[in-house]
Amino acid sequence: MSTKRDYYEILGVSKDVPEAELKKVYRKLAMKYHPDRNKEADAEEKFKEISEAYAVLSDTDKRSEYDRFGHAGIDGHYSTEDIFRNADFGGGVGDIFDMFFGGGGGFRSGGGRHRRQGPVRGSDLRYDLSITLKDAAFGTETKINVPRAENCDTCGGSGAKKGTDPKNCPTCQGSGQTNRVQNTPFGRFMTTATCNVCHGKGQIIESPCPACKGSGKIKKVRKISVKIPAGADNGMRLKVRGEGEAGSPGAPPGDLYVVIHVKPHDKFERVGDDIVCEIPISFTQAALGANVMVNTLHGKVKMHVPKGTQTGSIFRLKGKGISHLHGHGQGDQHVRVFIKTPTKLTSEQKRLLEEFDKISSGNSTRSSKSGKGIFEKVKGAFEV
Repeated sequence: MSTKRDYYEILGVSKDVPEAELKKVYRKLAMKYHPDRNKEADAEEKFKEISEAYAVLSDTDKRSEYDRFGHAGIDGHYSTEDIFRNADFGGGVGDIFDMFFGGGGGFRSGGGRHRRQGPVRGSDLRYDLSITLKDAAFGTETKINVPRAENCDTCGGSGAKKGTDPKNCPTCQGSGQTNRVQNTPFGRFMTTATCNVCHGKGQIIESPCPACKGSGKIKKVRKISVKIPAGADNGMRLKVRGEGEAGSPGAPPGDLYVVIHVKPHDKFERVGDDIVCEIPISFTQAALGANVMVNTLHGKVKMHVPKGTQTGSIFRLKGKGISHLHGHGQGDQHVRVFIKTPTKLTSEQKRLLEEFDKISSGNSTRSSKSGKGIFEKVKGAFEV
């Protein structure tokens, strides 16, 4: 004689309980006694007992056998261990619980239907644009040629031949997805997959547009104007709204992202919003001081080199750098000077340098017959 408890008693329902009520009761009890939630010593056994009872009573044929013959009518058909071992859910009690109550990927109970998604926005595009350092400093506007997919002018993006329309897919009835029902000891589950006939679109085209071959899109190259702000830097992304690829009919296009690449300059180096450069000066300019012309992004400017300047000295030209991107004003230009040593000397230049060296070291008492000092002679000899 079977020692198993009556399945109706286990679930606390009457023999005429409807299927919907039976499922509701089972869910409540399974939630209460699931061992991952309930840490009582006998929780797992109760959970297995509840699950076995529901597995039998939720199956019309097995419930009929049980009602007629009791446990003898279904013994050998189901055991609690078989329920968990053979159920094709891939992970044991915890996974079965998660799938049944909403945690399982791809499963859902009931008869609801997924509808295909609405109009799909167009894809974003990227364009890499090279600009000069001067364009980055002051800003500019330029035109670029962008290849992109646009809605076909002939069919308006539908993909169907003019005078015809796409039809609902007969396989998925326009949903874009197909459903497969699976009966398990825990109820009926439905798996959903993308329709392999319409590929998720929900529609098929019987008469394709000859211009786009049914795709609804054609490739075009568009000339688009792009404004580069003053102070733009390497790697900056500029968003041009609505200039990406076309979306499906009724959906907006994507955006265009222009990535800035600033070309290296042969004379200037950018450091933030400042400009750094080097210029050569003669040793007479360094020793005696001079005004020199310096190239900047703003044009040539005069810079004073004080006497006694050493090679490697740095001077600042205020406001001669790059415009601040998010504010007023400009950076500065920093000018590093280095003394250019002549490599070819005339006999007069050589004689004067030797005389200068003797005077500088205090070994000469010679004075200039012309009345000019040695500095003036050296300067005059080396001026071009």
